[in-house]
Amino acid sequence: MAEYSALSLLRNALGGNRDWAPAWRKPDPRPAYDVVIVGGGGHGLATAYYLAREHGITDVAVLEKGYVGSGNVGRNTTIVRSNYLLPESIRFYEHSLKLWENLSHDLNYNVMFSQRGMLNLAHTPGQADEFIRRGNAMRHEGVDAEWLTPAEIARRVPGLAIGGSARFPVVGGLMQPRGGTARHDAVAWGYARGADRRGVDIIENCEVVGFLRDGDRITGVRTTRGEIRAAKVGVAVAGSTGHVMKMAGIERLPIESHVLQAFVSESLKPLIHTVVTFGAGHLYVSQSDKGGLVFGGDIDGYNTYAQRGNLPVVEEVMSEMVALFPGLARVRLLRSWGGIMDMSMDGSPIITRGPLPGMYLNCGWCYGGFKATPASGWSFAWTIARDEPHRINAPYTLDRFYRGAVIDEKGQGATPRLH
Repeated sequence: MAEYSALSLLRNALGGNRDWAPAWRKPDPRPAYDVVIVGGGGHGLATAYYLAREHGITDVAVLEKGYVGSGNVGRNTTIVRSNYLLPESIRFYEHSLKLWENLSHDLNYNVMFSQRGMLNLAHTPGQADEFIRRGNAMRHEGVDAEWLTPAEIARRVPGLAIGGSARFPVVGGLMQPRGGTARHDAVAWGYARGADRRGVDIIENCEVVGFLRDGDRITGVRTTRGEIRAAKVGVAVAGSTGHVMKMAGIERLPIESHVLQAFVSESLKPLIHTVVTFGAGHLYVSQSDKGGLVFGGDIDGYNTYAQRGNLPVVEEVMSEMVALFPGLARVRLLRSWGGIMDMSMDGSPIITRGPLPGMYLNCGWCYGGFKATPASGWSFAWTIARDEPHRINAPYTLDRFYRGAVIDEKGQGATPRLH
């Protein structure tokens, strides 16, 4: 189409984008909606999109205290996978991966999903047994998984210290070929545009400061742009869940907020052709289309709402990177950032009705938030629209922690540091 021609792009760039049509509207909030979603990140936007597309519910407002993409959806390492251990986790994240595989076509927006594969390195025989068990569990559920020998890994990941004088010799690795990466901000923009085109109001710079109630029932929200009533209110605010829920009188939840740092190096020639994780510590790395190495590690060990981290984690992550790839020791770090993780007690999410009538809760994503974006929005929309969970999110109730039915998932990343 002419509107996407090279000449059009150049004319708009030189003209300050004066004639460039916005990807979504900038509406003022209306007094009432059928559904209000608090949180305009990936999960909130995906929920609104699937409410409209799957359930025909278009009288929806998404409220974002900043701008679209300013939270965790724009502050992550972009990894997508479904290589989990427990059946509940495998089914949920595999549903998400299948949605990822068609997402660009579905949204008519290129989210740059690259199925370059996901490789978990094992450094001891015991860890190899654990990863092989996970791979077998995946294959039992119909999910792709392969076990690679050190020789096969050496061919796929040149520059990786594998044996001999390596500080952490590699004994093998679990590979999920369909895993990979996506462009995080494009995911937010694609869902925002898709929801907007179906009639959803995306209201930026609109912070929720309280909830409206009729007895115990939530009937709307108070915001910096006025009161907004709604028959149903969904909360999907990731690391800000505890803060927002206190406004509704919910003082305690089985989650804590921690900062998770991520890093980007200077651009290099193609070096790492898949996503690689370090089994002897906690490091994950891939290479972006611009050539920068995108990598991260463990959460900082203290509670915070600040989108910045501390130096000890930086030093730990860099040392693990050099242990795996000694040739990268002189590569310069370009920038870093932090996202606020809502760490649940069992490493699994919460997607449920409640804990108050009229309210629906989506939180507890730990390290799995970005990869879960499509399935999270899809199942949360189902739960809101039908007042019951879909089978893929039915295990992720809030009351599982009180019943002792936790989903203690070891494939989510490092163990949450809850106090």
